[in-house]
Amino acid sequence: MPTKEKIGLIAGNGKFPFLVLDAARAQGHDVVVAAIKEETSPDLGTNVAASVYWFSLGELSKLIETFQRENVHRAVMAGQVKHKQIFSSIRPDWRLAKLLLSLRTRNTDALLGAIAKVLADEGIVLESSTSFLEPLLAKSGVLTTRAPSDSEQNDVAFGRVVANTLAQYDIGQTVVIAESACVAVEAMEGTDATIERAGQLMASLEAGPSTLSRNLTVVKIAKPDQDMRFDVPVIGVKTIATMRRAGATCLAIDAGKALLIDGEAVISAANVEQIAIVAE
Repeated sequence: MPTKEKIGLIAGNGKFPFLVLDAARAQGHDVVVAAIKEETSPDLGTNVAASVYWFSLGELSKLIETFQRENVHRAVMAGQVKHKQIFSSIRPDWRLAKLLLSLRTRNTDALLGAIAKVLADEGIVLESSTSFLEPLLAKSGVLTTRAPSDSEQNDVAFGRVVANTLAQYDIGQTVVIAESACVAVEAMEGTDATIERAGQLMASLEAGPSTLSRNLTVVKIAKPDQDMRFDVPVIGVKTIATMRRAGATCLAIDAGKALLIDGEAVISAANVEQIAIVAE
């Protein structure tokens, strides 16, 4: 986005939308924020933007009409919208209901891709969600003071095979491995909940004899044809805290496709906990 213009920001939950808003404004853009009532932090409404509008998740027509009225022709989608939220009891307007009925597969990529096409047909181009945040994308190599051990490297290699296979079907982007055994696979619950579930499972195994190591390795990848406009893998300090509680000691991510949402704070937190992070 080299030229300065009015930018639309479709904001989900977490810190991601705040970072995009600040970065876009720092580059001189006016920002029109479309905040999702079910997901977006109320604090985003107190930030200084060109305009902030609140929508329910199913109000696609209202979103389009608002962007058109505000003369928005380029938009960014930033922040998670929980998968289970998307396919829950939301009340879709006529436009979204028609779109949902047209989907051959009911997964996140299919839905968001269809929404992107509807926006484009209405003159609103959805850009890469990392357009303003390139410096926060993970660089290749070992990012922490501690490198993965041999056993952790084996788990990373195995986890990548499993995760890449699952990602083809848009099941999830995260798997948790212990000694080349798959402990947990992400579905609609999200990364942190997957890690927590893996920790709980390993804790239950401690009650009796187990051949598995207590240490867990988390592998979070981009999809084979990752659409950088939405659902980009995001790692934050909260992820590191969740790993610590679960007993996970290694995190593997994709270089250039995973966003370190808290920047160097993620690396610092991992170093404190002796968690290895590697990007390939």
